[in-house]
Amino acid sequence: MADRRLWSYKEIAAHIGVQPDTVRSYKKHGLLPPPDLVEGGKPYWCADTIRDWVTRRPGHRGGR
Repeated sequence: MADRRLWSYKEIAAHIGVQPDTVRSYKKHGLLPPPDLVEGGKPYWCADTIRDWVTRRPGHRGGR
């Protein structure tokens, strides 16, 4: 079953064990996948999008 919960920088940061500002930096430098939704100018990603990204990123630590 697909996990379509939307994650902000905060949830992504908690999942990979970094600070939200680090995730913002990843986005700024093009290291995150495109957001699944932008609402009110804020980007959100589906949990599955981020889990897939975590498995493919160099030096990943796996998240939770």
